[in-house]
Amino acid sequence: MTIEQQSPASVFGTVAELLRELVGDVDVLGIEITPRTTFHEDLQLESIDLVTFASILAEFFGAHVNLAEFLAEKDLDDVIELRVGDIADYVAARLGERG
Repeated sequence: MTIEQQSPASVFGTVAELLRELVGDVDVLGIEITPRTTFHEDLQLESIDLVTFASILAEFFGAHVNLAEFLAEKDLDDVIELRVGDIADYVAARLGERG
C-alpha cells in the first residue's frame, strides 16, 4: 500500500505517531492522542511547534502536504482550537487528491 492509498484511520495513526515523536512520551504526560486532542490546550504546543510539525509532515508525506498553507487559511482562534483529527483529515484529503 502506498502512502496515497492509506485509509483515513491509517492516516490518523501515522499523524499521531509523528506527533508523539515531536512531543515525546505522551503516556508519561497522561495524554492520549485522539482525533479530538487539541494542539494548544491538551498538548501545550505553541505555533513554533506547529511549524516544526509541518516540516515533519512534509518530510513524511511529501511537499503536497503543506500544513503552513492549511493554517494560513485559518484565523487565530481556529488555530488555537486545532485538533489532531483536523490535521489528519487535511492530510488524508491531500493524499486522496494525489491518489
